[in-house]
Formats: sequence, structure tokens, C-alpha cells
Amino acid sequence: MGGTATRGRALVTGASGFLGGHVVSDLREHGYEVVAAGRRREALPADGPTFVGDLDALAEAARGGSLGHLDVVVHCAALSSPWGQWRDFEHANVIGTSRALTAAHAGGARRFVHISSPGIYAAPRDLVDLRESDVDPSRPMNSYIRSKLEAEALLRDEVGATGGPEIVVLRPRGIIGPGDPALVPRLLRVHQRFGVPLMRGGRGLIDLTAVENVALAVRLAAETPGLDGEVFNITNGDPRPFVDLLDQLLDGFGLPHRHRPLPARLVYGLAGVLEAVCGVLPGRPEPSLTRYTVTTIAHSQTLDISRARRMLGYEPRVTLDESLASYVGAAAAGSRTPREGRAVDG
Repeated sequence: MGGTATRGRALVTGASGFLGGHVVSDLREHGYEVVAAGRRREALPADGPTFVGDLDALAEAARGGSLGHLDVVVHCAALSSPWGQWRDFEHANVIGTSRALTAAHAGGARRFVHISSPGIYAAPRDLVDLRESDVDPSRPMNSYIRSKLEAEALLRDEVGATGGPEIVVLRPRGIIGPGDPALVPRLLRVHQRFGVPLMRGGRGLIDLTAVENVALAVRLAAETPGLDGEVFNITNGDPRPFVDLLDQLLDGFGLPHRHRPLPARLVYGLAGVLEAVCGVLPGRPEPSLTRYTVTTIAHSQTLDISRARRMLGYEPRVTLDESLASYVGAAAAGSRTPREGRAVDG
């Protein structure tokens, strides 16, 4: 920062994760002093203040004053997976959000930016140009979605609270880019094992977001005045047929197009059976396919980002083609096939 005055002091949770790491870098590049908080010391930035520990420990540290004053808290930490036990998602994503909010209160933060998920829109049908109000919380498709719905409800109750931070919620769709631990690796795993199921000709429209664009949206949400209680969809604004994105990715890796044309209803039903079987097996292993995963690749889901454009001044800066190419390039530079993991950004 060259010794100049900072634009504020920010705390970023989940800074040892994919999105959180990019948010830390972007904020620092734009003049913020950032406390990077995460559970994996080796994945946190080597320079600048850090906090190593879970969200329970973070809240305790903030109450004790060891984090100092905060202007902004960006809550990226989350357990993100289409499969898992409710108690794990509840602790990570609902209680965890409460802990991050406690840190914001203790630090005197003026703004709390929460990373939610457009998974809360999910349904086994085409959903096009979804607006932020198009949410049916009555039947979440999995425990992850339920936990994100409950986290948003918790934050809605905080809007306008005396002495509390202003609340802004972002719902970025399909975050991709170098370091992606979940989206692309899952596709590549299924491709390697079975070939990717292609339902309805693979023409369902998919909205993705370059991670750099999400970091931009976070910074805009931290800085733009008058947003208390606002929610914004974030994407690249460039929905494309699933099969086109899949083939572009496979071509980048020099992999054959192993498609498995299948009826959507059959695959959805099979995924339900796999979930039922895995749900009673020791350790509850993740099924090869879940109903949520089938829904995301069989049906169109596109988001209307006009509110983010109008109120945040958000415009994507990294294209999907650039993002996919950078992912492939980073994987090739690492001389390894991308590995799948549960995204535990904390």
C-alpha cells in the first residue's frame, strides 16, 4: 500500500479458501488493510495480519478486542457440498454466520457482506432470469441449501439493528477460476469414471461467475452506500448451454467428449436412489450423483443481475472464456489433474 492511508480495515472469513483468498487479494490491492481469517495457516497470505482458527474462536477473539477495530466484515467461510449431515452444515453455515456477525459487532464494523448461494433457488425445472425475490424456502433440496436459507433469515432479522453493521447479501452463481476446489473437479471426476450424463441434449443454460468478478462485487458491496438489507445476484451475465461449457473445458484439457445421453427423469430418480442408499451406509459416503447436481446440469438456471448492475455498478471484467482458460492453464502448470474436495472455506 506504499505507506498511504488505507481505505479501511476489513476482516475476511474463509480467507484460506478459494473465494476468500481472492477477496483478500482484491481488497489489499485496492488499499484495504485486511485481516485474513481461516483455519489453515498454510493457505493464508504470508504478508499482512491473519487469524488462524474457526469461527467460534474468531468471535471470541473479537469480543476480547484482539482483532481491533473493523470497518467491514466479509463472510466467505462456508461448508459447501451437495451432500452431508445437517449438523455439520448448521454449525458451519448458520451458527458460523452468527459468529461472524458477532465479530462484526465487536469490531464496530459499519458493513457486513455475506456470501450466500443461488442454490436456494434450486428446483427440478427450468428457471430463467431469476430475481432476488424468487425464493421458495419451503422445500430446500439438501442440507446445504437449508443452511444458506437459515443464514439469510438470521441476517434479515439483523437489518436495521441499532448499533449493528449494515447487511448486504451476495448470491454468486457457479464460481470458477484457478484454485476452484469443487465445481470443475466434480465434473472431471464424473467424466473420468462414467462420462458426464447429458440430459435434454445438454442445452440447459448455465450461469457461471469468474472468481475475480465475485471479488469485485464484494468490494462494491463493501463500499456502496445505502444498501442495508439488500440482496444481489452475481454472475458473469453470459449464460451458455451446459454441453458447450463442458466441451470447452474438456478441449482445454485435451480430454475426449465422453457424454452419456440419458433421460432427465431417469437420472433424477437414480440420484434419489443413490442418496437413499448412501444415507444408510457407514460413513454416509457422497453419492456419485445427487438430485441437486442433476438439477443443475439438466435444467436451465439463469440469474437476473440487473439490480447489481444498477445499484452496485457491477460489470463483469473477466470473461468466461478467460476464466476457463486460466483454470486449465493453472492446472497444467501444476502438472496434475484437478482434485475434487468439499469446499470448506474457513
